[in-house]
Amino acid sequence: MLDKRQLGQYYEALACRTLCSNGLKLIAKNSQSRLGEIDLVMQDQGCLVFVEVRYRKNDLFGNATSTITRAKQIKIIHAAYHWMFQQDINSELCEFRFDIFTFTGKDWQWIKNAFSL
Repeated sequence: MLDKRQLGQYYEALACRTLCSNGLKLIAKNSQSRLGEIDLVMQDQGCLVFVEVRYRKNDLFGNATSTITRAKQIKIIHAAYHWMFQQDINSELCEFRFDIFTFTGKDWQWIKNAFSL
């Protein structure tokens, strides 16, 4: 039986493999800062993609997508700007987006450009 951390790592790896098989390139994973964590940082041609990965065993209390509230989105956005600052990437000159990759039970969903500031 996997603990919560191991389960998260499993689904992040699964999402990463799926994204890579769709042409994206992994830049970083589990990037942590005082402002939050970015699960996956990918590159889609010339665009940086910050990916939030979520898993829910079932949808009895809502699907995995519904757990990414506006407050969580803002936290991810701040963490992404901080990551770009740390990498010396000018956010005004760089194209980037926020994707969501969710698993609810055996179903998965990839939402490109799921939210913005």
